[in-house]
Amino acid sequence: MVEIKTPEQIAKMREAGLVVAAIHQATREAAVPGASTKDLDDVARKVLADHGAKSNFLGYGGFPATICTSVNDVVVHGIPDRETVLKDGDIISIDAGAIVDGWHGDAAFTAFVGTGHAPELYELSRVTEESMWAGIAAVRKGNRLVDISKAIEGYIRRQPRPASGKYGIIEDYGGHGIGSEMHMDPHLLNYVSKKRGKGPRLVPGFCIAIEPMVSLGTAKTHVLSDDWTVKTDDGTWSSHWEHSVALTEEGPLVLTAVDGGKAKLAEYGIETAPDPLA
Repeated sequence: MVEIKTPEQIAKMREAGLVVAAIHQATREAAVPGASTKDLDDVARKVLADHGAKSNFLGYGGFPATICTSVNDVVVHGIPDRETVLKDGDIISIDAGAIVDGWHGDAAFTAFVGTGHAPELYELSRVTEESMWAGIAAVRKGNRLVDISKAIEGYIRRQPRPASGKYGIIEDYGGHGIGSEMHMDPHLLNYVSKKRGKGPRLVPGFCIAIEPMVSLGTAKTHVLSDDWTVKTDDGTWSSHWEHSVALTEEGPLVLTAVDGGKAKLAEYGIETAPDPLA
C-alpha cells in the first residue's frame, strides 16, 4: 500500500530532506583527490550529529556505513572504506539519507573529482540529472506512477548518443516510496514496462524518491561479494541522481533540494508548493 502523508508529516520530511542537502554540500566539498571514501562517510556522520538527525543507511539490512560512495563503474551501494582513495579524473555518486522524528529523506548526486574528465562523463551526469528533473516535473495530481517512468526514459532516449554508442538505463534498481520508512511502495522504474502497468494515481500526500541511474553502456549490473556494491557488467562508468519529492494540494515540493525545486521546476512552467519550514 502507498502511504499518504499529512501536511504535518511532509513538514517533518522536509526537515530530514534539508539535513540530506547539508550532507550533500559537505561531501561534495570533501570529494577531492587524496580523500578516501571513509573520509566522506566521516563528514556525513558529523553533519547528522550537528543536526540531531539519525542515519537511515547505517545498519539498514546490515549496511555498515552512513552514506553510499559509488566510484566510476560502481552504480550504487558502494561501501565507504579507507582503501578507496579518490584520484584526479574519478567520478563519484554519493547517496545519503537522514531521519528526523521518524521521517525520512533520501537523495543522491554525482560529483567530479579534480579535473581531466572526458566530455562524455559530464554529459552522462547532465543527462542523468536532467532525466530526474523530467521525472519530478511529472509528479502532478491525476498522473500515474508510469508517467514519471515515461518522463525519465523519454528524456534519456531523446539525447544524442555518447561515443560509447548508447546510454544504459539501469534495470535492477529504481526509485521508491519514502516516508515513515526509507524504502516503501511503490517501486519506481526508470523506464516503461508494460508488465508493470500504470501504477497508482498520484494524489496529494504521495511522496516518492526519484533516482535514475545511467551508464555509458549496459543496463545490466552485478553485485560484488560484499553483497552491496553494484557494478556495471561491462565496466562502463555510471551516474546516479536522486531527490525525494512530495505532492501537495498546492503542487510538488522537492524535499531534499535547498530551494524546494523552485528554480528547476520553473523551467517546466511548474510552481512549487510553499515550503512548510519557511
